[in-house]
Amino acid sequence: MKATPPMKPLLELVDIHKHYRGLRAVDGVSMTIGQGTCFGLLGPNGAGKTTLIEIVEDIIDPTAGTILYKGASRAAQFRQEVGIMFQQTALLSFLTVAETLETFSRLYEHTESIGHLIQLCHLEEVNGQLNDKISGGQKQRLLLALALLNRPELVFLDEPSTGLDPQARRNLWDIIKTVKSQGRTIVLTTHYMEEAERLCDDVAIMDKGKVIARGAPPALIETHCRRATLSVPKAQFPETPGDLQGLINQRGDRIQIRTENVNAVVSTLLSMGVDMRGVTLQTPTLEDVFLKLTGRSLRE
Repeated sequence: MKATPPMKPLLELVDIHKHYRGLRAVDGVSMTIGQGTCFGLLGPNGAGKTTLIEIVEDIIDPTAGTILYKGASRAAQFRQEVGIMFQQTALLSFLTVAETLETFSRLYEHTESIGHLIQLCHLEEVNGQLNDKISGGQKQRLLLALALLNRPELVFLDEPSTGLDPQARRNLWDIIKTVKSQGRTIVLTTHYMEEAERLCDDVAIMDKGKVIARGAPPALIETHCRRATLSVPKAQFPETPGDLQGLINQRGDRIQIRTENVNAVVSTLLSMGVDMRGVTLQTPTLEDVFLKLTGRSLRE
């Protein structure tokens, strides 16, 4: 039985550079993005991720380097096969949601059914509403529908849930998951680490123009932030900490225990007679990885 050959990457970035008057906004980035995956590009302000994405989208030219799409240089067809949801897009206020979709659909050779997109993006109730009369969440869903009009194989989502309330954000996440389940490739930029952790199969973290970490969110967490924290009410903690002596730290009226072996610590606490109903467990997240690798200083 012959082994199935590995699938070629949909996108390949080869030694991408972008310089502005001595500033290395993108400094030698090389990576591949697999077909049918949700790829997340993360980084603090000024890391170079927006510049890199605009190069990949063919909006700006790199100073040096090559972008390959389906194993070849991008041709005119590339623009017909990608969809882009920008963070900010000005829509004509005198058009309705349906009229906006109809107008944009005339820009492409092949388009998705407008009725299908209205259903997919939950726009039925605002179908006849003017663009300036819909809510922020409804506008984001409309922008996503516009990005999907041309049945793209590759979809770029730039900060898709910025400014949305938790309910609207999760609603948008569900739509993105549905789009991915259709076999499309998604490139997502976001400042919400929970969003990246929930949606992305693969994540790259950029800082100062370079990719400083790459991998699936669980793998990044396992590599960079393995220690979990158990918090025990001080009143329930034994006076003699025993084997936990080197792991404990008092914070107010609670004892914190940081460990890579949660099961062993729980077993020890149980053997010490600690009432586990008062114990909380905080496991590391992608946000912990992000802060560890990029620092906690504010970036303007």
